[in-house]
Amino acid sequence: MKNISIVIIVLFLIFSCNNDFEAINTNPNSPTEIQASLLLRQVIYDYGEELSYEGFVAGNLLGQHFTMVDFNLFDRHNLTQAQLGGNPWPTLYTNLRDNELILNQSRSKVSEAIYEGPALILKAYMTAALTDIYGDVPYSEALSASDGIVSPAYDTQETIYTSENGILDNLDRAIEIIKSYDGVHMLEGDLLFNGDLDAWTTFARSLKFKSLIRISDRLEVGTALQDLYNTQDFILENEQNATFDFTDGRPNSFRMQQLRDGDFNLFVLSETMAEILSDLQDPRQEVLFRPIGNDSSGKEYVGLLNGPDASQTSISVSDYSLTGKIFREQTGLLDANFLCAWELHFLLAEAAEKGLILADAQDHYEKGVALAFEYWHTFLPEEYLKSGSAAYGLDGANKIEQIITQKWIANSINGYEGWIEYRRTGFPKLKTIASSLNEDLIPSRMPYPTDEAALNQLNYEAAIQNNNNSINAQVWWDLN
Repeated sequence: MKNISIVIIVLFLIFSCNNDFEAINTNPNSPTEIQASLLLRQVIYDYGEELSYEGFVAGNLLGQHFTMVDFNLFDRHNLTQAQLGGNPWPTLYTNLRDNELILNQSRSKVSEAIYEGPALILKAYMTAALTDIYGDVPYSEALSASDGIVSPAYDTQETIYTSENGILDNLDRAIEIIKSYDGVHMLEGDLLFNGDLDAWTTFARSLKFKSLIRISDRLEVGTALQDLYNTQDFILENEQNATFDFTDGRPNSFRMQQLRDGDFNLFVLSETMAEILSDLQDPRQEVLFRPIGNDSSGKEYVGLLNGPDASQTSISVSDYSLTGKIFREQTGLLDANFLCAWELHFLLAEAAEKGLILADAQDHYEKGVALAFEYWHTFLPEEYLKSGSAAYGLDGANKIEQIITQKWIANSINGYEGWIEYRRTGFPKLKTIASSLNEDLIPSRMPYPTDEAALNQLNYEAAIQNNNNSINAQVWWDLN
């Protein structure tokens, strides 16, 4: 009888333990799910901070804003040799993964439904950067590890832009979701617009216009662009910019401020940028760069041809212009730039000049220039847009080249954009490479990381049948 009682007690304890085990062993101070507001803040900040740095140290070399004087295999276009930067793949996919967590939570929790629209917009934005840099990439299966997909297939760039759940579709759905939201919760963790949902729809329409322009050599997009233009719902003033501010000191300063002097001093004015700014008599040169160290007058700016072979050439940094104080000592004046009003005006000017929309191309061009000067804290001389190389169409100037060149200059914090737009349009005209490791060709895409061949072998091998993972293979929208 005593043994039976012991068995009953043991069974009771076992079943009691099983019934309450999860509750008893759950630490209330260690949540298993991150709030959407914290994830949103993390995604916006991490992407903005990482890609601003990447755009500076790698994108600005590809776009020939800057030249790297040493440790510069990347500047010589050996793009598998990332040095100080040149590998945006993990940043893009990490933030797309975290953004997908926001989407999943917004669709499963009524209290977080407000996050779905902004998360779809960010997904479209980051996906565009990913495919514009690399071409065909894992997309539709890329964020499905929870469903057991750990080796995602590659999607074509055309599909990524135009299919259901692609870039354009996600922007359209995001606008509708935000417009129909009737909940009472606030959007928190929003570093771009401080929770203003109307600003997010404006951002989405602006991104859609940009995306349509990007694929406009491939598809007929005039009707869609005109319909968008008729809404007049774009980022058109700097107060509306999709940006967040850096600070002058740690921990939120621009990362170049945190590098050692030796690393910062590797980057100087490129000969390409020097000649363009000189031809334009552009005072932004004084903000973006410094006079050469050997110039006692403090007025001489000298650029260096991209891709020098430092082992064969003696280079004194004091003979060339280092990048400006705004990137080092005064980073509180600098923004992490997602999309700005000047870029929208240049896009609108291009569309109007090409007859894709009915609008005044010159008016949008000149507004874009004025806003870009304001963005870079530079006074716009009265004669800048009236005479000389910046005057729209003066003396038979190529108007599209003028538009893209002004956009390229303004994108000095977002260098991948300058390189991407060069690939799309051929402007501005970039120079030869001093000691090229790519047969003096400007790369048309970044190569896939070497990890892909090892970790996603079958899909990687299928993908490179189209491009051989060559940095000279054009992406789908690139017909230049």
